[in-house]
Amino acid sequence: MTEVEIIDGCRRNEPVSQRALYEKYAGLMFSVCRRYVKVQEVAEEMLSNGFVKAFKNIDKFEFRGSFEGWLRRIMVNECLNYLQTQKGIWLSIEDAEFEVNKSHSVSDDTADLHVQDLLAMVDELPTGYRTVFNMYCIEGYKHNEIGEILGISENTSKTQLMRAREALQKKYHERFSTDKYTGYEQA
Repeated sequence: MTEVEIIDGCRRNEPVSQRALYEKYAGLMFSVCRRYVKVQEVAEEMLSNGFVKAFKNIDKFEFRGSFEGWLRRIMVNECLNYLQTQKGIWLSIEDAEFEVNKSHSVSDDTADLHVQDLLAMVDELPTGYRTVFNMYCIEGYKHNEIGEILGISENTSKTQLMRAREALQKKYHERFSTDKYTGYEQA
């Protein structure tokens, strides 16, 4: 079945088409949910809720743009709705102080940084930092959009992103500042 046939079948509530759609996108959409939600079981719940919303609203997809993008937006919104129900996800400037050695810069040595390493470091960020980082750097939202969606100021979004980057840079240097072959710290 083509994607158009699958979507048309989902519009007719055909279980075979719904299953085909789920199987085609579940892995990718789970990784989207997982970027926002640390706990696997909660991310699975967000995935399920997102697919339920997608099936209910599939008539609203008008084949303008990609279906994957449309579905991704549903999953992101589902995760953001969940995160907004959690208390205290936004750290104020005073709440977390990161000492970043400004003399270090991420350069060509990032070639050794694999996607899984980066995702693991992003996953360790506090929820507010991780959410804004994902929305800005991965999903492509602008700070005013992030602020509007999350109910925070544009400046809070910018601060969260700055702190996320600082934390990631610090984590990078902690993990990769030793020479792999000698075990000695690099100068």
